[in-house]
Amino acid sequence: MDVMNFTQDDGKFSQGTITRFGNVELCPSSGILNYGQGLFEGLKAYRKEDERILLFRPEKNALRMKMGADRMCMPSPTVEQFIDAVIKTVLANKRWVPPYGKGSLYIRPLLMGTGQNLGVKPASEYTFLVYASPVGSYNKAELNLMVEDKVHRATPGGTGGVKAVTNYSPVYKPLTQARAKGFSDVLFLDALTGSKIEEGSACNIFILKGNVISTPKADGTILPGITRKSIVELASGFGYQVDERVVPVEEVFDAEEVFCTGTAMVVKSVASITYQGKRTEYKLEAETVAQKLHATLTGIQTGGIEDKLGWTIAIA
Repeated sequence: MDVMNFTQDDGKFSQGTITRFGNVELCPSSGILNYGQGLFEGLKAYRKEDERILLFRPEKNALRMKMGADRMCMPSPTVEQFIDAVIKTVLANKRWVPPYGKGSLYIRPLLMGTGQNLGVKPASEYTFLVYASPVGSYNKAELNLMVEDKVHRATPGGTGGVKAVTNYSPVYKPLTQARAKGFSDVLFLDALTGSKIEEGSACNIFILKGNVISTPKADGTILPGITRKSIVELASGFGYQVDERVVPVEEVFDAEEVFCTGTAMVVKSVASITYQGKRTEYKLEAETVAQKLHATLTGIQTGGIEDKLGWTIAIA
């Protein structure tokens, strides 16, 4: 893993150091442990058929971390430092990148307040750490969502639009309850009216009707996913009208197709959505728009399709 540190005295992050993956030492009064002052990112490295390794749009992750760091009163590595740390981590774990078509190397950049801090204030020291793990293809089981209308993932003015570590554990309870009932994930509604869809526990959502693909606008309560952004651009290129807007929950009932996007799942069709006891099912045939988008995006990510958009970086 690659590790670099920031202190107020230096005013910048140190040169990153590659070290063996292992435990990190933290002060019990560190900002990350006491107040959740931390952010993370997620991206992947893919092995091409010719054995070379590709990264997918890492600069977008770097920019999103900078945006999140500003919201959380944290210093952040520069885009160049971020990408350099990711590349060094991938190269140090090169043998763990799965063969072409068999998975990917998931990369987790983590920024956390590590300085001593008993008071409620930003930490004085920070650590930026990048580690990685090989992962297989996403679960091929059907994606059945339950609309959660009592617990909300984010509120206006909060941190829903950044990848703060504190966004995730609060959804464990409704997610665990939904899975106990046989659902794959929950779909959250907006906190103000409880009438508009926002996103899943770790994915963005799209609905298709005719030639129009709609997705909730990322306006502060929704994470601006890198995969989401890529799908918006690809779908527009395919001739679909892509609307980023407020999406009332009622619109899922007459959608022709629904799919979710995220780093882990890439693009995955939704089999059903259940809301207040009403279950709506969607087509999962081979010719869905979601599968077309999935094939195109994964083709670019793995080098099987020419990258005319400049989204990938060859690092080995």
